[in-house]
Amino acid sequence: MNNFLNQLNSTTITLLSLSTILFTGFLLTRITKLAKLPNVTGYIIAGVLIGPYVLNLIPYEMVKNMGFISDVALAFIAFGVGRFFNREAFQETGFGIIAVTLSESLMAGIMITLSMYYLFHLSWEFCLILGAVATATAPASTMVTIRQYHARGDFVNILLQVVAFDDAVCLVAFSIAIAVINANTGTSVSASEIALPLLYNFGALAVGFVSGVFLSKLMTPERSEDNRLILTISLILGIAGLCAAVDVSPLLSCMLFGTTYINITKDKELYSQVERFTPPILSMFFVVSGMSLDIRSFNTMGAVGAAYFIIRIAGKFLGAYLGCTMAKTTKAVRNYLGLALIPQAGVAIGLAFLGKRVLPYAMGNMLLTIILSSSVLYELIGPACAKIALIYSGSIKKDKLKVGESAISVHKTQKEQELLRIDS
Repeated sequence: MNNFLNQLNSTTITLLSLSTILFTGFLLTRITKLAKLPNVTGYIIAGVLIGPYVLNLIPYEMVKNMGFISDVALAFIAFGVGRFFNREAFQETGFGIIAVTLSESLMAGIMITLSMYYLFHLSWEFCLILGAVATATAPASTMVTIRQYHARGDFVNILLQVVAFDDAVCLVAFSIAIAVINANTGTSVSASEIALPLLYNFGALAVGFVSGVFLSKLMTPERSEDNRLILTISLILGIAGLCAAVDVSPLLSCMLFGTTYINITKDKELYSQVERFTPPILSMFFVVSGMSLDIRSFNTMGAVGAAYFIIRIAGKFLGAYLGCTMAKTTKAVRNYLGLALIPQAGVAIGLAFLGKRVLPYAMGNMLLTIILSSSVLYELIGPACAKIALIYSGSIKKDKLKVGESAISVHKTQKEQELLRIDS
């Protein structure tokens, strides 16, 4: 296979790789549908199979150069999440969301820190960083599952707000962990290296807010649908590019972009229009995530990695339950929110690379191995758990469930497809 690829020019390799990624992802979703699993699971399995560690259909260099797809996908997802942060939705949930977010994220972090220290007698430095990383939740697979089954309701609104705030809590927790480690060990990491990520994130939030205001001014009544989409995508990509320049996730910035726009304009149709554009991007994102997994890392994950995988799930579930109890949410939200908070990737992986710098070489590698391998496991079971939570919370209607589990017929009219996207 490599000999054949070496005879092709770079443009051909790139185009064939993208075609293979999209088509293989589609094929695997046909199989996962038979098992009634969400599409995300099929995409990730497809990535593992065609990646450099199994069939090696995609060149390793190509995989390494596809990091930008993650930023683009997260930017589009976050913009779509922003629509759920309108004034009406936040008035319904109130500040209880903050209590739920702090409870579910910090409970997972505390349980991981203490269990790693007392069960495996690892250093406090390693345990603190691993615990801080454990607070993060990856929203992408949960968002795609919600979209696939057209889930709606209070449970979905609370879930979206919690996963959006989750990364902010993780960033603060990680910065505190680094500061504590430096104070105890004297490791040569400057204060600016701790403060700059926070400053960059605040700057990214400012860019997102300004972009939302700017887009609301550009969307005049006479603006055509094509130009509305062009302007929106150009701003989303611009925000993602600026965030990538300072190595921060575009998640919070694009979420505020979407939030600002919906609160100024009340224009829900734009979000439906963007959603119709994004399926190929999200498919590539999850397939590439699967391609990045070195399945050999599971051999070195060991008991520590297995404990991390299980205890973090328990911490998320228990923390969400306690937080919902304090916030006096409905029984459905209290019982099932934790199931939808399992996935972890993106931000956690980036912070694991940063944490490696302040740990000894062996521990730094163990940190990366645990986070990388467990992230893929979380992404594999996360969508199925999210689907269960959405069903039992009443967020997925029976007719929407059938639509999500079967391909939409090519004979349906455009109007019928639109009705499936818009909440009745």
